[in-house]
Amino acid sequence: MKLREIIKNIKVLSCTADPETEITGVCYDSRKVRPGELFVAVRGFSSDGHRFIPMAREKGAAAILCEELPADGRDCVQTDDCRLGLALCSRDFFGNPAAEMTVIGITGTSGKTTTSYLMKHLLETKRGAKVGLIGTNGNCIGDEVLHTEHTTPESNDLQRLFRQMADAGCSHVVMEVSSHSLSLDRVAGVHFDVAVYTNLSQDHLDFHGTMEDYAAAKRLLFSRCTVGCFNRDDRWAEFMLAGASCRRFTYAAGQEGADLRAKDVRLSASGVGFTACFRGEEAETRLAIPGSFSVSNALAVMAAGLALGIPLRDCADAMRDAKGVKGRLEVVPTGGDYTVLIDYCHKPDALEKVLSSLRPVTEGRLIVLFGCGGDRDRLKRPIMGRIAAALADLVIVTSDNPRTEEPMAIIGEILAGMADSPEKTKVICDREEAIAWAIDKARPGDVILLAGKGHEDYQVVGLEKRHMDEREIVADVLKRQNR
Repeated sequence: MKLREIIKNIKVLSCTADPETEITGVCYDSRKVRPGELFVAVRGFSSDGHRFIPMAREKGAAAILCEELPADGRDCVQTDDCRLGLALCSRDFFGNPAAEMTVIGITGTSGKTTTSYLMKHLLETKRGAKVGLIGTNGNCIGDEVLHTEHTTPESNDLQRLFRQMADAGCSHVVMEVSSHSLSLDRVAGVHFDVAVYTNLSQDHLDFHGTMEDYAAAKRLLFSRCTVGCFNRDDRWAEFMLAGASCRRFTYAAGQEGADLRAKDVRLSASGVGFTACFRGEEAETRLAIPGSFSVSNALAVMAAGLALGIPLRDCADAMRDAKGVKGRLEVVPTGGDYTVLIDYCHKPDALEKVLSSLRPVTEGRLIVLFGCGGDRDRLKRPIMGRIAAALADLVIVTSDNPRTEEPMAIIGEILAGMADSPEKTKVICDREEAIAWAIDKARPGDVILLAGKGHEDYQVVGLEKRHMDEREIVADVLKRQNR
């Protein structure tokens, strides 16, 4: 592809490169540059791509996209924003593959992953679609699972993935859209046919600074879609609706006046049931994932389905036969008279929602085991400690991806929010030991929630990612008990 075709939609301040140069690819990592590619000098948080222009040239870069011209200034295209430039150049190099598919984006603090998997299930079972999925649990092309590092990949990787999906015959893409991806232009140039807003609670304030800035980042999605589906029950819904330039569709389990509503909600340890109401039509449905928030997740999927023209009854049927999602209130088999659940809830609001939902369906004690990740938002640590102490009968505070922080220091900050509840607090720094202790102490009717890791099968200690799968740990503990 000619350079002029790749840069036609970006702001060009100056150009010393030949527009007719044949470009074989777009790359933002100087270590991975191949001969003939356009190297984009993106400014990162820890390094500046402009420093690596000489390396990119040594590796054969045919042209450089930059904000500041190097000393010799040769073969360069100067723009004012290389992040945005990377997104638009990548989109155009790969032929705008997202435009060949129906794209559904899901944003919010909690519920994105569950909603995305349920949406994929709805499209596959009721539309016979081949669906691409991009999110926290991994990326999928139909049934093929791909590796992932970020909830939303860097823009160049995202466009390459879109091209893979389109070439593989995907008619639809369902993707989680993080606030980082919106702020950092990873999804710039992508138009969403339907966008879904689930909820907003404290998270990523180490990046955004304030809840208002965090919400504003999420809201960007609704200026880039045709239809937006909004959770009217959430307190930030009005803020999201006020900034939306798309057609609006609302859903709610509690608020009156929403386009899609749930009534006669029934909660149990095995899932939720409710009657969905839309424009005078009603349909009974059920979702085999416990917790009142599962009603909101199901409504989010049904709202997106309705926005795509799928009948209410089909949406309801799809929820009834949907399976659970790995790491989202996932039941771990124990063969005992107590329940072990694994859930990814690692934020204050998510932990509160899960514990509040489990409380009324727990016959014995509600036990929660959790920690907080290192090198991340420290403000939430005492908040999560306070929530756990208020809602659980026993709280086991342990480690969770300490990264470069001292694990006991993180635990100390969690305990600061639990100072009034020492009698229900147990500290075991080693997570495997903590899980073993919880299972050893289990009584009939107890519910043990292993919170924070969810689908993850590793623990990050220092800069090392170590294998650690809670399902395997539970199985090993049970095996030892049965000896």
